Amino acid sequence: MKLAILGTGFIVKEGALPALREVPEIEVTAIFARPRSKSVAEGLAVQYGIPKVYTDYDELLASGDVEFVYVGLTNSVHYEYAKKALLAGKHIIMEKPFASTAAEVQELVKLALEKHLYIFEAVTLLHLPNFHAIRERLADLGKITAVMANYSQYSSRYDRYLKGEVLPAFDPELSGGALYDINIYNLNFIIGLFGAPQAVTYEPNIGFNGIDTSGTLLLKYQDFTAVALGAKDSESPCFITMQGEKGWLRVLGAPNALAAFEVSLHGSRTVTRYELNRYPHRMVHEFKEFAALYEARDYAAMEAGLKVSQVVLETAERARKDAGIVFGCDKQ
Repeated sequence: MKLAILGTGFIVKEGALPALREVPEIEVTAIFARPRSKSVAEGLAVQYGIPKVYTDYDELLASGDVEFVYVGLTNSVHYEYAKKALLAGKHIIMEKPFASTAAEVQELVKLALEKHLYIFEAVTLLHLPNFHAIRERLADLGKITAVMANYSQYSSRYDRYLKGEVLPAFDPELSGGALYDINIYNLNFIIGLFGAPQAVTYEPNIGFNGIDTSGTLLLKYQDFTAVALGAKDSESPCFITMQGEKGWLRVLGAPNALAAFEVSLHGSRTVTRYELNRYPHRMVHEFKEFAALYEARDYAAMEAGLKVSQVVLETAERARKDAGIVFGCDKQ
C-alpha cells in the first residue's frame, strides 16, 4: 500500500507520520505541500525517509508510486483534494471531518463507488480494540436510558484567537470550530454505536467571528437522549458514560483515544476495567486496519464505514445550521 501524505500541519507531524513508522504494511512514498511549506515538507521527508516531495498536486497524482493519498489538509479543502484524487484513480484516507457538507460527502462516496475506489475516514476511535469491545458489551447494559460524552481540551490556538488572530481551527471560512473538530469524535462514538438520531440540536458558545468555540449537542433517539459536549475554549476531565437498565459503562479519558473503559452490572459490586488497545500511538490501529481491509479487498467493510461517515456529517451539518453557524462553503 503506497501512500502519499498531503499536508505538513500538526496532524501530519504529530499524528500520521509517527504512527506510520509502526505500520510496515504501508509505505509512505511521497509528501505534498503548498510551495510556501516546501521546506517543512523537505524536513519531514528527511526525518521519515520519504523519497519524494511534491508541490504540484497534478504531478503527484500522475505518479505510479502513489496508490493512496492521505488528506491531512485544512477541513475546507478535503472535498477538493479528494475529488481530484478519485478522478485520477487514487484511493483516499481522509482525515476527519470527512468534508464540510453532507452534499460533499455524498458526491465523494458516489464517485468512489462508481470507480470502485477505497475511501477510509481516519476517525481513530472507530478502529480501536476498545471500541470494538464496547460494541460487544453494549447488550449487557440492557435498554440504554442515557449517554453523556465530554471532550473538552483547551486549544493551543485559543489564546491567539482571544487576541484576534484567527487560525484555521477557529475560522468559519475554513470549516473550523469545536463541533467539526473535537465534538466530531463524540458524534462518531454515539452514531457508530446507535446510528442516526431522530433529532439533533446544538447549543454553542459563539466567538467574535461567528465560530463555535465550544458547544453541547442533544441527540434524540427513540428511548434515550445523548448529550455531547465539545470544548476548545476550556478544559475538564474527559469521559463518556452510558447508562442502561442492567448496568453502566464508562470510558476513561479523551474519546479520540478510548484508552480504557469500565463496566458494572446491577447486582454486582464489581467494576471490570478493559485496556485492550495494543499501540501507544492511537493512530496506529486505524492505519493497520485500513491496510488489512485493502489487502483483503474487503470493499463491503469499507462501504459500511462510509455509511457511518455520511450519517456523522449529515448530523453535524444539521446541528451547525440549527445553531446558525455559516461556513465559507455555504456562501458559494
